[in-house]
Amino acid sequence: MTSWRDTASPQAQQDLDTLLDAALGFAQQQLATRGEFFPYAVTIDTTGQVETIAARPDPTNERPTSADVVTACFGALTEKRTVIHAGAVVADVRVRDLDSDAIQVDLEHADGHALTVLLPYAKKRLSKKVEFGQLRAQTGQRQIWT
Repeated sequence: MTSWRDTASPQAQQDLDTLLDAALGFAQQQLATRGEFFPYAVTIDTTGQVETIAARPDPTNERPTSADVVTACFGALTEKRTVIHAGAVVADVRVRDLDSDAIQVDLEHADGHALTVLLPYAKKRLSKKVEFGQLRAQTGQRQIWT
């Protein structure tokens, strides 16, 4: 089976690896300290700088749906696509096939690569610790550079 790495440039591989590390790291930290997180976006610009973006679909709505926030995150990334190499949207999801909660990271690179990565997790009730499962990746859908 071929991997996206077989066709990706070294720069695209580095950008997506850096972006995934930043995206997962923040989500894991939020789960450990708060037990949850709201969707957010992460970018890597043309100089290699990583930026986290909290998008709000409606500044007057204090409780937007997660789906609306995800849409706003993709909109924010689309607006920045001329000054970034890659972008990711991170959300807390329920994966029926795994019967598990998971961190979902939708990554996309300007070179054309798109991936969806899932990191299943379980919260332990008594200890309040979070245990993470096996990272899973699959081809994603392009939404930023269409």
